[in-house]
Amino acid sequence: MRKWLSDSLIHSAAAAAGLLLAATVAAAQAPAYRAPRTADGKPNLNGIWQALNTANWDLQGHAAAKGPAPMLGAVFAIPPGLGVVEGDEIPYLPAAAAKKKENQTHWATLDPEAKCYLPGVPRATYLPYPFQIVQSPQNILISYEYANAVRVINMGAPTKAPGDSWMGWSNGRWDGETLVIDVTSLDERTWFDRAGNFHSDALHVVERYTARSADTLTYEATIEDPKVFSRPWKISMPLYRRVERNAKLLEYRCVEFAEELLYGTLRKKPGH
Repeated sequence: MRKWLSDSLIHSAAAAAGLLLAATVAAAQAPAYRAPRTADGKPNLNGIWQALNTANWDLQGHAAAKGPAPMLGAVFAIPPGLGVVEGDEIPYLPAAAAKKKENQTHWATLDPEAKCYLPGVPRATYLPYPFQIVQSPQNILISYEYANAVRVINMGAPTKAPGDSWMGWSNGRWDGETLVIDVTSLDERTWFDRAGNFHSDALHVVERYTARSADTLTYEATIEDPKVFSRPWKISMPLYRRVERNAKLLEYRCVEFAEELLYGTLRKKPGH
């Protein structure tokens, strides 16, 4: 009886191992996803997309924590997150690491998001609001719900920026199934997240958008800034298509919400 049970267990384990091996081989041999094509034969990334993560709170892995206004309870508490940074390390130079720590301490008033400034790249991608990609052969438009931010990606011969701007200067190209966007001339006042991660005017971002299924994209961004970081570093995350029948971008003009923070100290006091 014992021998029969032993032999049965051995056969069961061998069968399970065989099925697992077959599934692994099949997955390895499965062709990579190929997106539908636009009229000019390029991968069709048109649609409304949104990140579903906590990267806007902190790019790195972090625990849940109280928010800047404890009297409001859990309303503005910080949700936990696994992080989107490759290796979970942002390689700050020593002086820059000190500034990041100071930013984090005072983020509620210093964060450009609180002031409704345009978010810059890559932060615009993982703010908790949708954005829309609209393709044409010459240019690609990316329109963001937050603060009506807009980017126009030049898909022709690379051009040079006339100057720095909040959303930078974007030159794009196709690398097989992947849209690659080279972003320069970004305003140094933008941050990467609410944790105080920042950059200088030397920031250079290379983004990669790759369709992984009909309703998901893989987003990657390689970040380089020799004034702030000791080496380039990378973030990656999935983006999800908004598939509601009536999906569209709505207006989120947050300037009026930031007026008290920005200009409240200039208001005349009663009796003055």
